[in-house]
Amino acid sequence: MPYVNIKVTREQGGPTKEQKKELIVRTTRMLQEVLDKDPATTFVIIDEVETDSWGVGYESVTERRARQS
Repeated sequence: MPYVNIKVTREQGGPTKEQKKELIVRTTRMLQEVLDKDPATTFVIIDEVETDSWGVGYESVTERRARQS
């Protein structure tokens, strides 16, 4: 029973419903093709994280992007 957790930063608008569906379909298909896992028992979770809550190299993504602008 595979469990895949995809985390992305929540941007303006964030991933669309269609993009999330595509991530779910392709991830499930990959696990079926590579590991012969049953799609009926494969779980794909997509978490959207605020950029203030995602840190890289001592700073949040929000701070990093502001600095790079």
